[in-house]
Amino acid sequence: MDCFEAMHSTGEGTQEKIKGALTHGGRYVQYNVHGSLFEVSSKYVPPIRPIGRGASGLVCAAVNSETRQEVAIKKIGNAFDNIVDAKRTLREIKLLRFMDHENIIAIKDIIRPPKKEAFNDVYIVYELMDTDLHQIIRSNQSLTDDHCQVSLTVSLLQYFLYQLLRGLKYVHSAKVLHRDLKPSNLLLNANCDLKIGDFGLARTTTETDFMTEYVVPRWYRAPELLLNCSEYTAAIDVWSVGCIFGEIMTREPLFPGKDYVHQLRLITELVGSPDDSSLGFLRSNHARRYVKQLPQYPKQKFPARFPNMSPAATDLLEKMLVFDPNKRITGTKRNS
Repeated sequence: MDCFEAMHSTGEGTQEKIKGALTHGGRYVQYNVHGSLFEVSSKYVPPIRPIGRGASGLVCAAVNSETRQEVAIKKIGNAFDNIVDAKRTLREIKLLRFMDHENIIAIKDIIRPPKKEAFNDVYIVYELMDTDLHQIIRSNQSLTDDHCQVSLTVSLLQYFLYQLLRGLKYVHSAKVLHRDLKPSNLLLNANCDLKIGDFGLARTTTETDFMTEYVVPRWYRAPELLLNCSEYTAAIDVWSVGCIFGEIMTREPLFPGKDYVHQLRLITELVGSPDDSSLGFLRSNHARRYVKQLPQYPKQKFPARFPNMSPAATDLLEKMLVFDPNKRITGTKRNS
């Protein structure tokens, strides 16, 4: 049994056969995918099948006739209508072009438009993955070692975490912050290989105009982001990994806050309310006063809160989920 038995992709139209029509002198093929126009260069041959649809667009699987590899093609429709979305698309392409790592999703191709003057949609070709960590966590599958065809003595869950940390170490070594780590952006294949995807919100640490942007979904957002810190570091990604790690182990989000106030409360209920020495990262006196007037909670004992985790795993989680980013575990120690 492979890693994702009965869970291949999103289950959306996996058996559906969609016919295409040649266009532009046979250089392109046009498909109608659930009412959406999908036009790709003719080297990407049928069977084409929809495998996902997100905020950024439609994703279909197809075969590259030159390499005989199945790939995932994401269409971003009207990509230049919204300048923010256009910049995110360009940023992901720019960053992933220069990244080459087993645990980072790879861009295989950018499909050129048939006519430059009618360049409205962007088609990005990625390596094909089978599912994502969100789907696995939400499934009824039990997560045990025999689901993966990998000769490892560590558990499957630890293997996921190891790959995530390995990929993130590479990203941070390139002086890039991902800023959008969550289970649905961690892609998996049938061999249980994990790859970090969706770099649309990523930034290099040398950029100076990104600190005030919205980043990271609330449930995975570090305290310094919730408190509107004007500067932050790779520690925000470490916090997100801690949230994901806890969610993998418990099959439930650690901090499912309804708003940012509720989010801070859930965090402090687990990691404890910060004392003065843990608020040094806050430059704003207003932010410090705000934190101090919140209800005060003692830190929970992690072994009691996570009884099914090994002592080593509990210790790592506790070091990731530290309120003060300056005291959060670093990349080098995470992988040791």
